[in-house]
Amino acid sequence: MHKVNAIIARTKAAPVEQATIVVPDPGAHDVVVRIQACGVCHTDMAYRDGDIEDAYPFLLGHEAAGVVEEVGEAVTHVAPGDFVVLNWRAVCGECRACLKGEPKYCFNTHNASAKMTLEDGTELTPALGIGAFAEKTLVHEGQCTKVNPDADPAVAGLLGCGVMAGLGAALNTAELKRGESVAVFGVGGVGMAAIAGARLAGATTIIAVDIDDAKLETAKKFGATHTLNSKNQDPVEAIREITEFGTDVTIDAVGIPTTIEQAFYARDLAGRMVMVGVPNLTDRFDIPAIDFFSRGGALKSSWYGDCLPERDFPMYVDLSLQGRLPLQDFVTNRIGLGDVESAFASMHTNLRSVVEL
Repeated sequence: MHKVNAIIARTKAAPVEQATIVVPDPGAHDVVVRIQACGVCHTDMAYRDGDIEDAYPFLLGHEAAGVVEEVGEAVTHVAPGDFVVLNWRAVCGECRACLKGEPKYCFNTHNASAKMTLEDGTELTPALGIGAFAEKTLVHEGQCTKVNPDADPAVAGLLGCGVMAGLGAALNTAELKRGESVAVFGVGGVGMAAIAGARLAGATTIIAVDIDDAKLETAKKFGATHTLNSKNQDPVEAIREITEFGTDVTIDAVGIPTTIEQAFYARDLAGRMVMVGVPNLTDRFDIPAIDFFSRGGALKSSWYGDCLPERDFPMYVDLSLQGRLPLQDFVTNRIGLGDVESAFASMHTNLRSVVEL
């Protein structure tokens, strides 16, 4: 059993607070990980505000990297001393998705066998089954992906959620090919990662769409060849002016009705649209059925970038270390554990604030 400092959300929409939590000894397939860095993701703020579920109190944090400290008696996947990135897709190998050969859709991912608690015994709900705004956390061995230990933990940990979602939307879900064109709607952390993924895939026309000129300027550094401020011009018309017929792929990294519709119509005929921005529970979009039929192509949602952590995390860390993928440029602010609430407030101006422990 370990007592450590952590950040929790105790009640809906209240500021987060620092507390002492109890990390139990690992069960047979559990692992205690000493956290070195954890990114501040919009999903953590959604947990704080009750937009995901109502199982308070939450132990926040999930984009994390650290070192395995203690393992359960049946653990074979990792060993003490391994440098790992935590993931929330620890595939089970037994559900209907896994048995169909589609583990990226696993419906029964593994989590730790015991709950972490407050000192008074109150059980905590870990964000995305991880809970890594903490000096140590307890996860299932399958939630640990070994990567090159030469990587900066603050950089590698971002693959645990947002950056992987954007990279995977471009490379896995959209299956971008060399020479194709793509438009990315919304260039926060996920959209910026989609742009970086598009460049890595060899896309030759990469159009960034946003309402923030500073973000659009940053998008050029990640690979955007064109930028459009949708406050000042109709992005669908502008994309057709650039490409003549529309792009081969559009990626909506916002998830609101306006950007969904724009991404739908900005495609070329038979183009692919990917929705990776997470919508809220009540939004709807209205597309005429004849437009859905006549434009053809594919409309897909992208969960976690359709990634397989064991395949993807080590590869992208290695590409980063080789200088072929600018993961380090996503880290715009390094903070302490007590700065999480202020990081939520400045999220719109930072690609990623990262807690270093």
